[in-house]
Amino acid sequence: MKIALKALRRRPVQRLIIESVDLSLYIAHAVIDGTRFLITDAAGVPLRTPNLMTMKERLADVAAEERVLLQRSAYDEMVGCDFEAVDNALEIPLGPGYESLPPWQH
Repeated sequence: MKIALKALRRRPVQRLIIESVDLSLYIAHAVIDGTRFLITDAAGVPLRTPNLMTMKERLADVAAEERVLLQRSAYDEMVGCDFEAVDNALEIPLGPGYESLPPWQH
């Protein structure tokens, strides 16, 4: 399921998940009432950014109880292990202090 960023700002979000899909590609999901939604822009295109800081800035005004960065390792696939055998996802909490820092502090 999808939800536009504008609509998301008006809803209580249980969990905000920023997923590192590739080296320079981040997408975001929101969990609302136990349902996971892909966050999109106004045109319905998945919200994508080239880095974590830009995604943080785009989602800074979304009220969420929990915020995490999700990353899956491609190592298992590279060494020939079955991709579906084990979920090797790493979740890193992004709070408190999740808010974006000024650019000069990076």
